[in-house]
Amino acid sequence: MTGPKHSCGVVGVAATYNVASALHKTLMIIQHRGQESAGVSIFNGEELHTVKDNGLVQVALGAEKINKLRGNIGIGHVRYSTAGSKSVINAQPLTVTTSFGSMAIAHNGDITNYIELKEKYLASGTLFLTDSDSELVTKILSKYMVQHNDPIKAMKSTMGELEGSFAIAILINDRLFGMRDPYGIRPMCIGEIDGGHIIVSESAAIDALNGTFIRDVAPGEIIEVMHDHFIPHAGISSKNKAHCMFEWVYFARPDSVIDKREVYDVRKKVGEILARECPADVDIIMPVPDSGRAHAIGFSIASGIPYEEGFMKNRFAERTFILPDQKEREMAVSMKMNPIKSTVAGKRLVIVDDSIVRGTTLKKLVSMLRKAGAKEVHVRVGSPPVVAPCYYGVDMKSRDQFVATGHSLDEVRGIIGADSLGYISINGLIEAIGKPESDLCLACVNGKYPTRIPGEVHRFQSTLNSDY
Repeated sequence: MTGPKHSCGVVGVAATYNVASALHKTLMIIQHRGQESAGVSIFNGEELHTVKDNGLVQVALGAEKINKLRGNIGIGHVRYSTAGSKSVINAQPLTVTTSFGSMAIAHNGDITNYIELKEKYLASGTLFLTDSDSELVTKILSKYMVQHNDPIKAMKSTMGELEGSFAIAILINDRLFGMRDPYGIRPMCIGEIDGGHIIVSESAAIDALNGTFIRDVAPGEIIEVMHDHFIPHAGISSKNKAHCMFEWVYFARPDSVIDKREVYDVRKKVGEILARECPADVDIIMPVPDSGRAHAIGFSIASGIPYEEGFMKNRFAERTFILPDQKEREMAVSMKMNPIKSTVAGKRLVIVDDSIVRGTTLKKLVSMLRKAGAKEVHVRVGSPPVVAPCYYGVDMKSRDQFVATGHSLDEVRGIIGADSLGYISINGLIEAIGKPESDLCLACVNGKYPTRIPGEVHRFQSTLNSDY
């Protein structure tokens, strides 16, 4: 509820039948990853057809549009803009016509050397129509396709120029590929469905199509997908990975498996560790719906304190993050969330949330609970304090937007109006995820980045000015 804004979601399907419906259904399942725009590109045997628009999947890709598409291979995208404007021109998939035919890409992530690369290609005469880093990927890939006349070699060369995060579905005429960055920052997996195969950001989409999850696309791997099989190719590997911890804490659906760890299980363990690290003498444990629910269940199980639903969520209220100013966003919180008075009145309670970025929404929720008669309101948070920007596809771009920046724990508690405040520790989060610290991106909570970012500390540096 109060966490960072979503990343994007991608999908590619190759089947023995028209894939339009499968793409549409998949995008509905991963809609939580981006609500600003949606699109699909399908190759009909002769040419590539793309439909995309701003809005949710049901609006951008209505039945009339989807029913006109025909083809056995295609890709799709839902977008939350973290690089590039919200204009429909930046909606994906992005398509180009080249000497080797038609190409479309759907990209999740951020290219951190985008400015440097764009200036390089502008100087060489390359033209750009958007301010999206995804268009840059199409330009580089097109160049190498002409040079190598081989998609795999072209993708490997492209991967060598890109820095940052990318999980990309690529359609080159009638051939479908998936490509994941060497650190595995953004997720991608592959599954088998009836009469075909799928690559997608989250495994829950494979389940929704009654398919079988096969495995994650490995960091640095290139996958060619056909209806009856897939072919893995080595791209560029990295010794250490950097899986984004927010995928487990907040982004992904609880029923998804991300890099071999079920999201629900991780969130429940986060709650259990929170109860151990930040106990509270209260009457009930309640979540901030929806993303704090599994955390709160874990906290309740570990503490033995009853779990209750204390908020009723209006799922049809306007999304607060799209509103233009803070006053409107705070008003929208009241429309979206309402306390259940019989649950909270006269009670000492813990509310569990997945994360705190600005703290403004949580401040409003605490106030609402007090007005509903809560005796005490304690806050527990399923991620450590967010203190550093994300450059890899999460909408957390500047330090001054974080409530934890320059404030002590008690000061943040005072800002949100809670009786007490506790965050899970970094070590506790690592324990809950169950992966080595060296294989996680924790930059937003420890300020150490997995790739070189000018002015920031690399995770294997001891200080900003030291060597690796």
